[in-house]
Formats: sequence, C-alpha cells, structure tokens
Amino acid sequence: MFSKNMYELGAHSSVIREIFEYGKKRASEIGKENVFDFSIGNPSVPAPEIVNETINSLIEKIPSTVLHGYTSAVGDADTRKAIAEYLNKTYETKFTANNLYMTCGAAASLTITFKALCEEGDEVILFAPYFPEYKVFAETAGFKVKTVMCDKNTLQVDLNAFEKAITDKTKAIVVNSPNNPSGVVLSEKTIVEMCNILRNKQDEFGSEIFLIADEPYRELVYDDVNVPYLTKYYDNTIVCYSFSKSLSLPGDRIGYILVPDEVRQSAMIYKAVCGAGRAMGYVCAPSLMQFIIPYCLGKTADISIYKKNRDLLVDAFKKYGYTVAKPDGAFYLFLKSPEENAASFCEKAKKYELLLVPSDSFGFPGYVRISYCVMTEMIERSLPAFEKLAKEYNLTGENNG
Repeated sequence: MFSKNMYELGAHSSVIREIFEYGKKRASEIGKENVFDFSIGNPSVPAPEIVNETINSLIEKIPSTVLHGYTSAVGDADTRKAIAEYLNKTYETKFTANNLYMTCGAAASLTITFKALCEEGDEVILFAPYFPEYKVFAETAGFKVKTVMCDKNTLQVDLNAFEKAITDKTKAIVVNSPNNPSGVVLSEKTIVEMCNILRNKQDEFGSEIFLIADEPYRELVYDDVNVPYLTKYYDNTIVCYSFSKSLSLPGDRIGYILVPDEVRQSAMIYKAVCGAGRAMGYVCAPSLMQFIIPYCLGKTADISIYKKNRDLLVDAFKKYGYTVAKPDGAFYLFLKSPEENAASFCEKAKKYELLLVPSDSFGFPGYVRISYCVMTEMIERSLPAFEKLAKEYNLTGENNG
C-alpha cells in the first residue's frame, strides 16, 4: 500500500528534531525563558542588513512576475555567474556559470549529488561524527554506507582506517569541514594526505572516487582558522553549499552544487546532476533568494556573537569539569558524556531543562552535541544548570579535553 522505508522515516523523526519539538512543548508549559534548548542549528543571529535591503530593493525594481516566476531549471544565469566570479576571486579558481546548479539548500544539494552519482552496488564513506541525515540521503539514493571513525583525540580523519575502508566499490566520500557536530576544521595536512590516498586508490582500482564537500559552515570560523578549499587539492571534488548558516537564512533554502571542469567527465556529471534534480522535483530553486545572492556574496551574519557564545561555554565547561574540545568553526560543541551512555546523560540533563543531543545518531557514541547558535542571554542563564549537572556526576577541576 505504501513504502515501508518512507513510513519509517516519517514515523520516526531525527533525534535532533524530536528534542527540538520537546523543547517547544516544555516552553509552552513552563515558559520559554526556563528552557535551555541547545538541540538544533537554527541561527539566532539576524541576517546581515544587506539581505533585507536587497529584498526591498528588488521588490521595487523587478516586476512581480519576474521576481516570483521561474528561472531556468539549473538556476538564474546571472546568479550563477556572480557566484563563479566570487569563488574565482576568493580561491583563485576558474569556474563559470556552467559549473553551477542552484538548489534548495544543502539538503537538496546532497540528495541530488548522491542520486546523480550512485549506481547499483556503490559505496559511500562517511567520517564519524557526521550529520545524521547523510545516511538517510545516501541510502535513499541507493548507496551502501560505510563509516570511518575519526581519531578520538583530534577528531581529524583517521587516515589508516580510511585507507583500509576504500574498496573497488567506493564511489564517494563526504567531507564536512567545519564539522557538524564537532566544529572541527580538517587541517591542510589531513586534507593533503586524504587526497593522496584517494588518488592512489583511483589508480589501484581504475575507477573514479568523488569527494563530496558539504560546506554550509565554511565561513563560520574563528581565530583566523583557514578552511582549505577542496577543489584545489583533489580534481574529483563536487561542492555542496548552502547560504543558510553564513547568511542566517535556514528557512529560505538556497544553495548550489559546484561541478568543476577538473572533475572526470564533468559535463556528463553535471547533466546527471540536472537529471537527478529533475527526477526529484528540485528544478528552479526559489527565485527571490537566487536574485539576492549576487548582492550578498562574501557577507556573513555577525559571527563574533557565535565566538562569544563558544568561549563562554568552553570556559564554563572546563571550570565545571566537563571534557570538551574547543571547536574552530561552525556553532557546535562536542561534549564528552560523563557516563558511557550519552542518551542517559541527556535524559538527566532534562531535569535541569537542558536539551542536548546524544551523539549516537552522529555515528560516534559517548558524546553530546550542543548547538550554541542561541541567544547569549540563554547561555548565561543556563550555566547554573550545567554546573548542577556536573556536580551530580561529581565532576571537578579544569578539564581541557
């Protein structure tokens, strides 16, 4: 009567969404100010002023039938050209509008790319911890998912484990840096060695292995940390990008897929992207959002607020005795659970109205994700609750992770 797989996905929300919905319920019961919801990556920092200024300007200048009408299926040509020129100026690349396909955000970029690449029997490698929906997107496209655990001390790629995981069935790997859920940025050393392994494996098996770079957090980095641009390190790189986080536009769902000319059979891969977008109903990303992008390239929301939030939490957690690695980017902290069962720890945290996400669904047990793209005032109000929770576990002293 219906797809059992789709029923299971619909009947059981992601853990992140379940906790987010629980938080809304608790807020209605005891007041929003009494709930400390760190569950979801929903930016609290407003979009930069140029976003609304551009929207108002476009409404005045462009006829409604154009502003809200269809663009080309692959996206507005001027928007794609502007993005290509921005990338070329920023990363010394040579992209054109024809390398870009506009999408409804990162989720659409990823699902389209998986669908475009996957053939029967193909495998994709995910580095844990990873965003849980990767597994859903990849398996729905037909991939068999293999997981490689990152180094538990650095959360960089475990290169030995990675090399052993690659087989003649490996079609793609997914790299997410800065990472959700850890905030870790992969070092240039890691990137270089990882790409050398990929090239060697391509030669060994005589088949292409694609690196899918998921980059919604690229601009959200702190303390002058550099995020290597992966197309410069490995030819078979496809970039999936979203403006949701950098411009604080998560509900507007606008992003792109970049298929560089250096990708093997790039023209055919691009057509496969177009075909996957067509098959999945993802043609013509939201027109209004496409039209504002050329005016907002290189702009970000005020990320100094996220840095302040990060530092506030990291300093407090170390004081209370928690083990936490200071993240270089994104707006997530990966906190080691004081007990082996992270889900149990999260349940105990609820006694103090602290809503945290256990790491099991990220493929990396024993931790919790804390999303700190929240109001700084909420963090300040939550600290006594975190301290009480630490005392319940008898945590003491400065713990540097």
